[in-house]
This record gives sequence, C-alpha cells and structure tokens, in this order.
Amino acid sequence: MIKLFSLKQQKKDEESAGGNRTGAGGKKASAAQLRIQKDINELNLPKTCEIVFPDQDDLLNFKLIISPDEGFYKGGKFVFSFKVGQGYPHDPPKVKCETMVYHPNIDLEGNVCLNILREDWKPVLTINSIIYGLQYLFLEPNPEDPLNKEAADVLQTNRRLFEQNVQRSLRGGYVGATYFERCLK
Repeated sequence: MIKLFSLKQQKKDEESAGGNRTGAGGKKASAAQLRIQKDINELNLPKTCEIVFPDQDDLLNFKLIISPDEGFYKGGKFVFSFKVGQGYPHDPPKVKCETMVYHPNIDLEGNVCLNILREDWKPVLTINSIIYGLQYLFLEPNPEDPLNKEAADVLQTNRRLFEQNVQRSLRGGYVGATYFERCLK
C-alpha cells in the first residue's frame, strides 16, 4: 500500500530537484502523468478502499482494492486494475475487475459497466469519482444496465436467491455452471 503523504513528499522532492520530471530519462512529464499525480494527491479514499502501485515509478498503472463493509458483497475483497492512457483526462482510464465476481454490472471477464467509464466520462471527473462509482456498484448493483444479464435477472426477480448466489460466489463455489474463487477477506 502506498501512503498518500509519501506521494506528496515525493512530488515536493521532484519539484525541488528540477520541476516536473519523470525521473530516469529526465523527460518532462506528460499531461496524463501530471493530471494523475494531481488526482492521486487529492484522493479521499473511503475506509473500504486501498490503492496499490505495483511499480512505484508508474502512476499510470495501479490497483484498487475494494472491501465492502455492507450490502450483498460485505466481507468480499475485489481487486480492480487501472490503466491510465496518455489521453487522460480527456479519455477515461481502462478499469478491469481482476476478481471474478457474481455481479450484474461486472461480467465474468472483468469488464465493468459504469457510465462514467464510458459515455458519461468528462475530463473534470477524477480517479476519486471512479473509485466512488465502483464502490457504489457494490452497495447498489444496477440490474437496469447489466453486463451479466443472468445475475441482473435474478436480482430483479428473486433478491433472496441473488443474495445466496453472491454469498456462494464469495465463499468460493459454483453459481450455475460458473466456479468462483473465494474472495472473502
């Protein structure tokens, strides 16, 4: 886990050492790198979320871990990968769920159906906006805009069965013909 304060200190150190540089090559930082640095410095993470940078020098690729503390998915641990392209903030980051989950808005390949990652993206939105949007999907799954139609149908027609299916998937097991790895924390 990276501490946000250490990022702020790193940024101050870089600025005092010669401005906005990416490091090794001494090249100027791209607009995407500058914006992602700003977004990260201004993060206000909920207590159920954690950000991990596999490569401390690469702020454009990171992981988000969401551990809901209420709702259908309480007790689960879900990992998302973020890939921020050079077109950021004009283009949204690519976000994939690495944890296979029984969810109406996340398909079995990890694609996420969140409007602000597609047609409703605007450059004023931040990484923080996406994190809160993803967290909200676990609190209030949306069966009206599904990627996993089977899960959406069950949620709309039989909430109790949906809850049982979610719990089975979190504990590790089959829901229908699909096997889910255990993802309880």
